[in-house]
Amino acid sequence: MHPKYLTTGRKMPGLILVAALSLPVAVPVIAADTTNLREAIVVTAARGPSTELDTIGNIAQLSEADLLVTAAIHPYELGVRVPGVWIGRGSGQEHLTAIRSPVLTGPGSCGAFLIMEDGIPTRPAGFCNVNQLFEVPSELAASMEIIRGPANALYGSNGLHGTVNTLLPTPGGDRLAGVSIMAGPNDYWRGKFNWDSGPAKNSFNAGLLLETDDSYREDAGHEQAKLYGKSRHELASGVLSFNASASWLDQDTAGFIRPDEDGYKDRDTRYRNQDPDAYRKATSLRLSSTWAPENNGTWQPEYRFFLRNSDMEFLQHFIPSQPTEKNGQTSGGLMFITRRDGWHDSSLTLGIDAELAQGFVDEYQEDDPPGFAPERPKGQHYDYDVDSYLIAGFASLNLPLNDRWELQAGLRGEYMRYDYDNKMLDGNTTDTGGQCLDPDNDFPPDWCLYYRPGDRSDDFFNLSPNLGVLYKFTEATVGFANFASGFRAPQAAELYRLQAQQDVSDIDSERLDSIELGTRHQSESLSLEAIAFYMYKSNFIFRDAAHINVSDGKTQHYGIEANINWRIIEPVYLSLVGSYAKHEYDFDRFAGRGEEIKKGNEVDTAPQILASARLGYEHRFGLAELEWVYSDPYFMDAANSARYEGHDLFNLRLIFDVTPTLNFAIRVNNLTDEVYADRADLFLGGGPPQYRYFPGRERETYLELNWRIPGS
Repeated sequence: MHPKYLTTGRKMPGLILVAALSLPVAVPVIAADTTNLREAIVVTAARGPSTELDTIGNIAQLSEADLLVTAAIHPYELGVRVPGVWIGRGSGQEHLTAIRSPVLTGPGSCGAFLIMEDGIPTRPAGFCNVNQLFEVPSELAASMEIIRGPANALYGSNGLHGTVNTLLPTPGGDRLAGVSIMAGPNDYWRGKFNWDSGPAKNSFNAGLLLETDDSYREDAGHEQAKLYGKSRHELASGVLSFNASASWLDQDTAGFIRPDEDGYKDRDTRYRNQDPDAYRKATSLRLSSTWAPENNGTWQPEYRFFLRNSDMEFLQHFIPSQPTEKNGQTSGGLMFITRRDGWHDSSLTLGIDAELAQGFVDEYQEDDPPGFAPERPKGQHYDYDVDSYLIAGFASLNLPLNDRWELQAGLRGEYMRYDYDNKMLDGNTTDTGGQCLDPDNDFPPDWCLYYRPGDRSDDFFNLSPNLGVLYKFTEATVGFANFASGFRAPQAAELYRLQAQQDVSDIDSERLDSIELGTRHQSESLSLEAIAFYMYKSNFIFRDAAHINVSDGKTQHYGIEANINWRIIEPVYLSLVGSYAKHEYDFDRFAGRGEEIKKGNEVDTAPQILASARLGYEHRFGLAELEWVYSDPYFMDAANSARYEGHDLFNLRLIFDVTPTLNFAIRVNNLTDEVYADRADLFLGGGPPQYRYFPGRERETYLELNWRIPGS
């Protein structure tokens, strides 16, 4: 298979699951293939370059070839290439993420995922956003790496269910410029530009994305821009680099369609927008500098300094009273790490992470509440500022026990403090001190839904250990067992954007304990990773079907995952990705509005099977790839009273090399024109239950022209 396209990193899914289960049994057979070892390098697991084969724990890599072939217009299209990952598609660039988890919703649910750019978190630890992947220029990336479940002691708060690290191109590659133009339905246009100064002691690169889309939904569409610039300077005393990255989004949002059950299948109504006034405006800016001194001793230090800012304004179309929210954060910090090689190829890693942040939230409702939701009053709901302070220290030891066994142990301690300033009346009255009347008595008499605690400070200290072992069957095949305990301190929105039935004292750090057993093989013709895992989460904070926040939940998550890439013969490759997982409540709770959570119920919006396959053929004139994507049925509410039926999708990608520097691509998404929902939800907000859907896109064809301009 040509290296520029090589991919590295109903019930057809059963085939994938059988393959996943059989892989550990097949290790002795695979172990015989020790020739032509392919050394895949990753940087996320160790916060520096390491071989994928020797990584203790799971890791998935989307290579530059994966990103170029997919040419994703939404992060969802990349997520299906990784086992156990579902980036649920909303309107425009909006999304909800699931990594070894159900789709999590609520003001702080995004804190379960650590989103990074070149190894630096894109947001401060207490100020996540559920859509924060749209701030990252993945369309311009060199690669992406994903860790499923808690990582290790090198990462702290927010790396609970998963870590996504987008790696932008490093300056000093081939001297060239590249231009890409893509066109699609609904007046979709995208232009990309990238440039590199070429190898030198002082090297530079840059990238720019411009995109506009009038949307397949009525009264919707978006415009966005992303850019980055980097420089790298080789000095006598070390290497100094500077990075800058920014994003801008202006979106007219289409909300849920709210038909009867299965109404999303009605082709005459499924593209209507029942929330034509919904919108989202967002900007972000990130600056960083890295200093790696020349290694003149036993320790190899690295210093990273960063500044970040993000601002957002949007209409909460998913809430009956549809208030407008404004939020923003400014933050900066330091990430220090140092390594020392020791006895018998052992290594010790030590580090400190520090961060300061200032954030604000302003929520205002313009109109009177709907009749069935009097607890959501007109006027100001929240107006507060929060300062946060984070300091963490960590240590990690890799110790070979003999030629085959290796031990890894790590420990992280992290302290986080919030100083909160409420600019409104304390309590859960209206903004003028009035009361809300709730005839259904779902809340105590005369209480409004929105509760504002008085000024206060809160702090959290968490320890995060990890312990793992790796066994080398051969130079090409390993097995591993890994225990990791992850955590996330409560997000500022969870602590101070409360509801009437909540109290700050009830909210604590979420914790997730994980154990996984796996095997990994890499050679020129075959790479695979197969894993079985179990995870238990406590102090879970989530939002139920009535949009009421629930604290102190408990859930368990267990399943198997497989990622197989096989070069069948020289021009033909096959990629299989699949996961079978169950996500269950481990507590009983009457959540209000008639919804009852029972121990053993499946968490809603959590398909048991997620799978995809890609069959590709490469030729000297280009590439053809057929992709199949499967989503299992799933429950739409915590009481497990309604169910979405799942779907199969097929996508076709054709790339033609016109000249060595020019290619033309045709991509057809949803080849069979399947009628499906990107997300299905049941809302119990008063009155009869509402079935709510984000309708899936119909068959769409995109055309792209790529031109590489070599430098002199």
